[in-house]
Amino acid sequence: MTPTASERTGDTRSKRVLIVAQLDGYANSVKPLAIERFLREQGHDVHLVDTCCLARASNTRSSLGRMLPGSPRPGKLALYANDVASKVLTRRWGFGRRHLSYYVLLTDHHLRRRILRADLALDDFDLVICETPYDAGLLTTATSAETLYDCPNPWADEVLHEGRLTGRQHRKFRRWEKDFLDKMAYLSFSWETYGRYAKARYGISGDNFLQLNWGCTPSADRARFARPPRVVYLGSLSGQFINLPLLARLCRLYPHIDVYGGPPPDPSLGLPYRGYTAPEVLSEYQFGLITCTRDPIREEGFSAKHLHYLAYGLPVLVPAWRRHLDLLRGSVPYTEEDFTTAIDTLSHEERWRAVADEAYEQARQLDWNRTLEPLRRLLDGSLRRPGPETSSPVPHESSGRTGGAR
Repeated sequence: MTPTASERTGDTRSKRVLIVAQLDGYANSVKPLAIERFLREQGHDVHLVDTCCLARASNTRSSLGRMLPGSPRPGKLALYANDVASKVLTRRWGFGRRHLSYYVLLTDHHLRRRILRADLALDDFDLVICETPYDAGLLTTATSAETLYDCPNPWADEVLHEGRLTGRQHRKFRRWEKDFLDKMAYLSFSWETYGRYAKARYGISGDNFLQLNWGCTPSADRARFARPPRVVYLGSLSGQFINLPLLARLCRLYPHIDVYGGPPPDPSLGLPYRGYTAPEVLSEYQFGLITCTRDPIREEGFSAKHLHYLAYGLPVLVPAWRRHLDLLRGSVPYTEEDFTTAIDTLSHEERWRAVADEAYEQARQLDWNRTLEPLRRLLDGSLRRPGPETSSPVPHESSGRTGGAR
């Protein structure tokens, strides 16, 4: 994070903050770690609890303990059994995925609430933040602490578009989630457009919004122009929404694409896979690439890797159907049919530099020190409590154009 320069006002006493998150090593780890850093830089006492392996004997990758139950307590044994049921019944069996995921997900949510409520002394903290829907039931526990649910995106619709709910289950799940979101003391989403989506599609009031947009840390080592332009994909390679078939087709259309991340993709896709790498590799490329499946929630949403690319001044190739690209300047919309044309249009240094400068300036506007500023105001008491007059997500500074030369 870049240093903050402004003088701070209000209550400057150190506060105790608890962050509950699932650190998966990919996008789900980024924001909780950024919040932890930000609040510690503000002088607060921050405790981060990783619940990724809550029912397991170990959270070490590839260890035997990660596959074994970690406690004889009934709640944790039940959570372990639910994890096993999820893998057996909903991962590869199509019928189970569509018809049984609803029960597995809500069982997981309720068991985690019971376990975390017993394990964590919420009253010892001034603020409790939850970063995942699986653990967010904890925030319904009576406590003297302020509570904030930093929701990744509307959960019921996300699960529906992954093919994991029937229509009836989705309607029931969405009603439950609407009530849950409205009960939160403070509510944020990973990106402001998800809040608008939830208000329009779910009918939530939004009176409890405290929007914390995803951010980034602009790199001092910016990308430089080169010919031929090289394209990088860096991120998770699991999940249906990533759209690996589209990524494979784009790699066949344009030979100068490298793919990093994990888990390793199916070799039959023929991806130019380069393994795992640190984000610093982005400075060696000229474009970042986003692929994803198309559905209503992704049309309104964003990709965490988008901001990783912007942080290095990379123009970002993003599906043309994604809306609100005016909030992410430096974006270059593409379709599969005009993908190579979109790159060729910016194959001249002057044109590329103009869009790269927009991308980097957008990264500066989305520095974590800016996007997480409402947390500082919440903790020092200078923030007005959300209500009908303050319910809109924090407006985002925008030039009104995408910056993608076409």
